[in-house]
Amino acid sequence: MGKNKGARTTITLECECKYPQDFIKRKNGIFRYSTSKNRRNTPHRLQLNKFCPNCNCHSTFKEIK
Repeated sequence: MGKNKGARTTITLECECKYPQDFIKRKNGIFRYSTSKNRRNTPHRLQLNKFCPNCNCHSTFKEIK
């Protein structure tokens, strides 16, 4: 009998630097991180402050579908 997958799911975090701003980008495109979260503990969309190599600074990464 197989085990239940549980509440942990894989999510994708996308940088907000895709919109034009005042700083100079290193590269074009969108940078994304993959991680997992527990749906029972965090049912809302996740937002983390991480380093984006495209815009060369720390920025907010939001969960996307």
